[in-house]
Amino acid sequence: MKTTEKYGKHVDLALSLWVKLARASATFGRLTAENIKQFGLTEPQFAVLECLGHLGPHKLGDLSKKMLFSGGNTTVVVDNLEKENIVERIHSKEDRRAIFVQLTPKGKKLFDEIFIRHAEFITKTVSVLSEREQETLAQLLKKFGLAIRENGK
Repeated sequence: MKTTEKYGKHVDLALSLWVKLARASATFGRLTAENIKQFGLTEPQFAVLECLGHLGPHKLGDLSKKMLFSGGNTTVVVDNLEKENIVERIHSKEDRRAIFVQLTPKGKKLFDEIFIRHAEFITKTVSVLSEREQETLAQLLKKFGLAIRENGK
């Protein structure tokens, strides 16, 4: 029995979308994780490197919000990157309680070397879609993500 026959066309369409989106997301996530792993980094480490490389120094708490993982995890990730001399913590001169994280020269060099390779991998991976399809999908996913975030509160 087809799902449509049991639950109806609208439910079947929603379930089909969910399955396709979940499968695509899982596959894309696995492929990007494998790509990141070749650089000797975890996904959270790469996320910190990418954020600092593009946006510059950030307060530890703000970095945690950008990364979408827990503050405790951010601290561990930054600790490990600091041990490798990729990032450093800097105390704010204006507010002694505030601690900023920034790339070291070694971290900046690493970012410059690997981010473009990762970007090329992502570009190649999504090239199965035309530029117009990529734009449309990005717009739809943004619309969907914002709407379900609002409805999920």
